[in-house]
Amino acid sequence: MAEILRKLIVSKKILIHSLVFSPDGVSTAYLYNDIALKFKEVGYEVVVLTTTPHYNLMEEQLVDQPMKWKFWGWYKVSDFQGIKVIHVPQKKFKNTFLRLLGFVYWHISSFILGLLQRNVDVILSPSPPLTIGVINLWIAKLKGCKVVYNVQEIYPDILKMRNGFVLSFLKRIERYVYNKSSAVVTIDRVFYNSIVNRFVDKTKLHIIPNFVDTELYKPNVSTAVLDSNLFPYADSLKLLYAGNIGYAQSWEPLISLALKTQEDKIDYFVVGEGVSFSYLVEKVAEYGLKNIHLLPYQNRSLMPNVLAYSDLQFIFMNPKSEMQGFPSKVYTILACAKPLLVCSGKGTPIVDFLQKCACAKIVTEKVYDEKIDEMASWLRQVSKEELRKLGENGRKFIDHSYTKEIVTAQYVTMVQDLLT
Repeated sequence: MAEILRKLIVSKKILIHSLVFSPDGVSTAYLYNDIALKFKEVGYEVVVLTTTPHYNLMEEQLVDQPMKWKFWGWYKVSDFQGIKVIHVPQKKFKNTFLRLLGFVYWHISSFILGLLQRNVDVILSPSPPLTIGVINLWIAKLKGCKVVYNVQEIYPDILKMRNGFVLSFLKRIERYVYNKSSAVVTIDRVFYNSIVNRFVDKTKLHIIPNFVDTELYKPNVSTAVLDSNLFPYADSLKLLYAGNIGYAQSWEPLISLALKTQEDKIDYFVVGEGVSFSYLVEKVAEYGLKNIHLLPYQNRSLMPNVLAYSDLQFIFMNPKSEMQGFPSKVYTILACAKPLLVCSGKGTPIVDFLQKCACAKIVTEKVYDEKIDEMASWLRQVSKEELRKLGENGRKFIDHSYTKEIVTAQYVTMVQDLLT
């Protein structure tokens, strides 16, 4: 029976359509790299339609996965571990008009290139953007294939738009994508509860969580490979954030907490890039904060070592968007057996997730000054032994339900059910 099933799968082709994919250095790209490889492993023909890399790009990744121009500079093609990847040129323009123009160009090109793919049985894509789901439905209508839409962030809710006409238009697009797709996947129960009533047929909505590569992210790795100028030896309590420094997190509490604990043996490390990085640079200089260290983005291969350098990780969610997003770095942190200090409201996805595993100090206090006081007080009294136990709890939690092997198999099963 297993051999018959494998022969059936071999005849199937999946098109993964994503804004980001390898060699892009962002969490959704890493996630879909592993999903693509799982489909290839079980026998699917896999093709990826994406952009040229424009997030956290590392030169060594380009060397490992070179891209070649095709069709007189229309698009590029690369090979990712035996999987064909088609890249539509895309840049992070500062000019709003150029960004919009590039976005439109990507949609048009993706639609045409998607139509050119032969014998596609299913199209799988993550949000954002919401409009990628529309393009996939148009392609599927013309090619007679299935569409699976993966809600990584809830749009348009996360945008907090005030323009009634634009918001109404985006909500119509959202419902169109949800209800016309063959299946929709969301990443946790809070997300599910937020959007389930937007479906006519609620059975289309599935929960499949994100996951982590536990072979890469693991505890007790050496920190000797790190640049000692960036990560010096210190016997202080070391808190660390590594990733995109953007609007999804709130950065004011970090500044206030650092001011509150200036006289304590506590250091804060922020590793990465993003639109809020300049704010941190400005505030660190304004207050002369010696206990905040702003460091450049590090290669993914070094991230377990970077996490090992810290005593705990911190994530302060932005109250304006905390219900519509879930930071995937939570999985990698727990896989490395590191505890978390988290600020977020009650009932938010990150709080709902972490309350199950006894691996974090969760602060849900809404009054700003009281929130800062609670964090400072806890940091002053928590022992490193307590932190170690919290970290161990997190790793056990990941091993039970959130490994790459467990979760990617759920995607394969769902797609196979759709096709059979």
